[in-house]
This record gives sequence, C-alpha cells and structure tokens, in this order.
Amino acid sequence: MQKNKLIKYSSFLLTGLLVIGFVAAYFISDSFQTSVQDFWQVMWSGDQEKISNQVERFGIWGAVIIILLIILQMFLVVFPSWLPMIVAALVYGTIPSILISSTGVFLASSIGFVIGRQIGDNTIHNYMKQKTLDKLEYWIGNYGFWSIVIFRISPFLSNDAISVIAGGLKMKYLRFISATMLGIIPLATAIALFAENISTLKNGLYWIGGGGILIYAIFIYIDNRKRKKS
Repeated sequence: MQKNKLIKYSSFLLTGLLVIGFVAAYFISDSFQTSVQDFWQVMWSGDQEKISNQVERFGIWGAVIIILLIILQMFLVVFPSWLPMIVAALVYGTIPSILISSTGVFLASSIGFVIGRQIGDNTIHNYMKQKTLDKLEYWIGNYGFWSIVIFRISPFLSNDAISVIAGGLKMKYLRFISATMLGIIPLATAIALFAENISTLKNGLYWIGGGGILIYAIFIYIDNRKRKKS
C-alpha cells in the first residue's frame, strides 16, 4: 500500500519540479521568456512544422515543454492530444520521443487518477444516477483494465475522463497505470515511426483505434452473454 501511494504521488512531485524549473527559467532568462511567448503563439496556429522548429530551439527544455503540454491538455483542450507526441517524434527521434510521450501521459494520467480519488465516489454520486454508477462500477470491475488500454491506444477517445473515473471509482492505481502504459507505448511508437507522414499516421491511428474498439466490443458482448447464462 505504501509503495502504491509512493508511485502515485511521485507524479505530483515530478510534475511540480518540472513546473518550478520551467517558471524559474521563464522569469530568470529574458530570451527564454521571449521564446516561450513566441512558442505559445505558434502552438495556437496549429502549424506542425512551425511548432517543431520552435521546440527544437529549446533543446532539452523542449522535451520538458512537450511533457507539460501533455499534462496541460488534460485541463485545457487547446490542441489535439496527439500533437505534442508528433512534435516530439519530429524533433527528438524515435526512442527519445517514445520516452517523452510516455512520461507525459504517465504524469497526466496519474494526476487525473489522484484528482478522481480525491473527488471520491460520494461526489460522483451527486452527478450520476445510481443505476448509471452501478453500470460504471461493473464496467471498471470487470473490464476496466482493457477498457483503459483501448482508450489509451486511440487518441480520439477521451483519455482524461477515464483517468478521473478510474480514480473516483477506486480502481487500484497499479492496475490503472499498467493499463495506461500498455496502451500508450504502442501509440507513442506508432506516432514516432510515422510522424513524418501525417496522412498515413492518421489513417493508421483510425484503423488501430477503430479495429481495437470493434474487437473489444465483440469480446464484451460474448463475455456478457456468458455471465448472464451463468
């Protein structure tokens, strides 16, 4: 239990250190501050090439910025969740970008989970009918692990909501984060390998996500029928 809590709350500590370091550099260095302001304007443009060029200027800090953007995306949807992963692949290459993207999702997911845990099921009760809550608890209890894997591997599903719900419904953290990483590493790998061909990448992600959802839906249907019979 103590090890579980240590892993879970260490994400807050690491994120806090990243934020403190970034903020300190922002106020200490005028050139860094100007670069950040320019970078933010470019991010709003959505231009992939411009964004990549901006990140490259930051060197190692660019990796920190990408991780912070993945975390920020959980709270403020200002750009697609997969965009920072593509930028990481274009700037840093295959292996480093997989590590950067996986670290960002690990931290963002852990924070979302802890937020859900702090909110608790009592608060969730206030916003959901008991029948809906029972269905969610049944789903998390029986299909939670692979549901999270499917949500992570498809960037077009709501990754952030599943983190909060899993935490609020008391899913075990190690089970949750294992499913998260099992889903996000293949996605980050696919993005890293095909980032330079965006049209191919998007089609591939649609096929992977759609195919995974279809196969999983068939599995759940068959499993539900077996459960009802037994």
